Amino acid sequence: MKYVVLISYFFLFSCSAQQKNIGVEKWKTHTANVEIIRDDFGVPHIYGKTDADAVFGLLYAQCEDDFNRVEQNYIWATGRLAEVDGEDALYSDLRAKLFMTEEEAKANYEKSPAWLKELCDAFANGVNYYLYTHPEVTPRLLTHFEPWMPMYFSEGSIGGDIERISTKKIAAFYESDMELPEAEILQMKKEKEIEEPQGSNGIAISGKLTQSGNPLLLINPHTSFYFRGEVHVVSEEGLNAYGAVTWGQFFVYQGFNEKTGWMHTSTYTDVMDEFKETIVKNDDHLFYQYGEELRPIESSEIMLKYLDGDELKEKKISDI
Repeated sequence: MKYVVLISYFFLFSCSAQQKNIGVEKWKTHTANVEIIRDDFGVPHIYGKTDADAVFGLLYAQCEDDFNRVEQNYIWATGRLAEVDGEDALYSDLRAKLFMTEEEAKANYEKSPAWLKELCDAFANGVNYYLYTHPEVTPRLLTHFEPWMPMYFSEGSIGGDIERISTKKIAAFYESDMELPEAEILQMKKEKEIEEPQGSNGIAISGKLTQSGNPLLLINPHTSFYFRGEVHVVSEEGLNAYGAVTWGQFFVYQGFNEKTGWMHTSTYTDVMDEFKETIVKNDDHLFYQYGEELRPIESSEIMLKYLDGDELKEKKISDI
């Protein structure tokens, strides 16, 4: 039997000071225009008046299903993993911050077109409203979500394929200015070779070749079972998408509607590079060698936090 979850009960707020802030007023605007229906399998079907309303409901439903994974993806992407997992995660955080800083994410949000900013705002409102209505949920770290956070997920999966850059190599460079020992590199290559096959694939079959006359689409994302949630998102502005979302993101990454289907596959094209430059100091100014030319560089420092026992400590890392 299907059951219906109407977000109309979201209006049952007490008259506290917190309810009078702008955030709650935005939540009320969304909740009046959103309905979530879960089918027999628990899959949420989200219906919104606008695309932003649908995104609000989508993120609320995702948090209902697995808030921990939603939060974990943003802890990792924003470079704050060591604050919960300890010092071993420092170079994962450094890699994330070298890929994108919080300042860059905020700038990308601010220069985004109005329609995208509206969806990002709805993303944050949906997660924050879930936390507001579920005080029993204790986040590991992120107690408030910001609309600039989705800027870290430019390619839709987890984040720019930055995991192709080895944290062991980053640690070796920053800790000793050395390459990894050859034996360790060979061991990493060996481990890579014996991994299970990875990637994704899809098969589309024309309706001319099927018994029903309907086209068929098979999507095999080659991910772990709970890596993506299954959703259906609809708005009166024309949005209609059924498929998979990565936890914490507001677009259907692989799926279909009444007109088309879409999927993706992984490739190993050259989309992420790492360089070790030759640095020259000349009259107290730093330059990097580019062929026979010396080009000026700017240096910066990154402050990372990490958990040590019950204490939060800091580690400063310079990019030079």
